[in-house]
Amino acid sequence: MAAPRKASVILKTVKKISVQFCPFESNVRSTREFLAMVGSEKARATNMNCEVTSIVKHDKSEPVVDVTYVDGERLLMKGAKLTSTEMLSAFQTRCRAKDTQTIAGGKK
Repeated sequence: MAAPRKASVILKTVKKISVQFCPFESNVRSTREFLAMVGSEKARATNMNCEVTSIVKHDKSEPVVDVTYVDGERLLMKGAKLTSTEMLSAFQTRCRAKDTQTIAGGKK
């Protein structure tokens, strides 16, 4: 099945995204879909300095997405119990809030 509806992913406020998963586990689908969304050419074009890495393990570990923002704050999502839509929603909400803070900070 394809990834959920295409939402525009904007990586403007993101410094680094690290995605870790064991591909042989049954609970990694949402994490892999999230990786496909943030790793797409269109998303990567919004911030060429954003580092997107995937770490594939074979140790039955839980799928984890670790996002580091340019201000140093981190967002850690454990993908075993989340859908890709929930992960993307949390990610985009935080990105929009940080973008608003950046704009407001620049006007002072």
